[in-house]
Amino acid sequence: MPALVILAAGASRRLGTCKALVDLGGQNALARLVEAGRAMDAATPLVVTGAHHDAIRAAVPLGVEVLFNPAWESGRTSGVALASRARRGLDLAITPVDVPLVPAEVFAALCSAWIAHGSPARGWLGPFLDQGSTDAPRVSFGHPVVIGRELARDLCASGKDFPDRSPLATLRDLRLRASPTLSIQVQSERILDDLDTLEDLERLRTLVS
Repeated sequence: MPALVILAAGASRRLGTCKALVDLGGQNALARLVEAGRAMDAATPLVVTGAHHDAIRAAVPLGVEVLFNPAWESGRTSGVALASRARRGLDLAITPVDVPLVPAEVFAALCSAWIAHGSPARGWLGPFLDQGSTDAPRVSFGHPVVIGRELARDLCASGKDFPDRSPLATLRDLRLRASPTLSIQVQSERILDDLDTLEDLERLRTLVS
């Protein structure tokens, strides 16, 4: 069973306010993801923070752990590495706060598929949406993704521990090391949402009004 990890460390400069705490239909983005991700119950939900640590810690729902990433400006990879250390030995369901409307059924489908494939220690599982037609499929991959416990550990490993492995700069690098690489088709366009600007926020609010 994967553990839920919400990445909420960015400065939200283009949006102008903390993404995790914007109101979406009476709930903030963080609370929505925590509620939707209940299927990922291997451990207490973990929120990795950075620029807005104090504000998020003050508003986080009960029963959620908050972990500050001192290297948050280096990007998401450092946050996932921190989560891997905090949830050592567990598979991780990585969920950026940028996609705040992912519904519970997507999390449940990912969890079921992960277990059905034997919870592969070095596996990677992501959802995709087919936005094309029968004759011309157009596949788009989205979030969240599930990362196997041993694969996630690669982010924490030093060259001394694994001299045959090159440093990892991005999560895409990590995905290339996955075995197996899995995907499931879902019907929710919300896996592709990107909360980045005020225009994005207004659009997402229309979906939950």
